[in-house]
Amino acid sequence: MTAYDFCNILQFNPASPLSTSDSGYNPSPSPEDRVHVVVCLYSGNTTEINSSVLQKMKAIRETASDLGIPQLAVLTKFDEACPETEKDLKNTYKSKLMKRKMGDLSSKLGIPLNFILPVKNYSEETQLNDDIDTLILSALRMMIDLGEDFIDSKL
Repeated sequence: MTAYDFCNILQFNPASPLSTSDSGYNPSPSPEDRVHVVVCLYSGNTTEINSSVLQKMKAIRETASDLGIPQLAVLTKFDEACPETEKDLKNTYKSKLMKRKMGDLSSKLGIPLNFILPVKNYSEETQLNDDIDTLILSALRMMIDLGEDFIDSKL
C-alpha cells in the first residue's frame, strides 16, 4: 500500500486518534507500513512555542519513544532570526543564538541536541545554493539513517 492509497482509505481527523474500528485500520502492519521516524518541524523565527502545540509535540514524541521510534527535530527559517547566519550559513553552528534556540527546543521537547537540525528554506533564492543544500541534505540523511536503523532493528 502506498502513502497515496493510505490517505485515500483513511480520513484524517486530528481531534480523534486512529482506532481499530476505523476502515482501513491495519492491526498487523508490515515493516514497510510502519512509521520509521518522527520528525518535528519548528520555525526558528518564532519567539516561543505555543503551549498547546508543545504539549501535542511532547505527547507524540513520548508515544514514539514508547514504541521505540526514533525522533528528531528540524529547525527551519533560523536564518530569518539570526543576522549572523543570514549573512553566511557557514556560521550556523557557530552562532550563539542558534545554539540557544536549539538548546531551548531540546529542553522543551526532550529531543537530544544532536538530533535537532537547522535547515534553511529556499525562499528568495532563484539558484541552487550549496550551503542551503548541505543543511537540507544533512537533515534528510539523518532521517533516512534513523529510519533504516529502526527497520533493521525490527527484522
